[in-house]
Amino acid sequence: MNDARLGRIREVAERVARSYGLEIFDVQLRREAPGLVLRVIIDRVPSGEGQAARQDPRTPEADAVGIAECQSVSHDLSAILDVEEEALGEPALGQAYTLEVSSPGLDRPLRHEADYRRFTGRLAKLVTRRPVGGQSAFAGRLAGVEDGMVLLAEGRRVHRVPLAEIKRARLEVEF
Repeated sequence: MNDARLGRIREVAERVARSYGLEIFDVQLRREAPGLVLRVIIDRVPSGEGQAARQDPRTPEADAVGIAECQSVSHDLSAILDVEEEALGEPALGQAYTLEVSSPGLDRPLRHEADYRRFTGRLAKLVTRRPVGGQSAFAGRLAGVEDGMVLLAEGRRVHRVPLAEIKRARLEVEF
C-alpha cells in the first residue's frame, strides 16, 4: 500500500470532517473478510481545555458524534474520492475498497494529554509499560493532568501515572 495515497486520503478526510466541525481521530486500512476496508474515525473537536469541567462528565452522549454526521462525512468523502478516481484513472487506494466512517465510541482510546484533560471526571482504564508504584494496570476516574502525570482517582486514593509510561488507555462505558 502506498503511504502517499493513504496520506492523500487522510488530507481529503480532514477537509471533509472540518466542514462539519469535526476532526479525524484515525484513518485505518485493513484487510478483512469482505476485502480491503478503509476506516475513517471522526470525532467532535474539543471546545478547549476545561471542557470536561463545564459539562457533566457522565453524559458522554453530549460529546458523541452521531450517525447522521458519520453518514454525511461518508457521503461527501466517497464523492470526493470517486471524483479523484476518475481524474487519476485508478482507485484512490490502487484497488477496490469499502469505506466505513464511524466515531471512536464510548469506550474510546485515550492517546494524548489533551484527551485526559478533555475527559476529566470519566472512568478509565490505563496500562503502563513498566510498573508504577508496584502496579501496571489502573482503573478509576480521571482527575486531570499535572506535571506530566495523569491523575486517576480510585476510591480515596489518587494514582499519579506518568503520561510517558502509559502503554494504552481507554474510557470505560458508564450506565
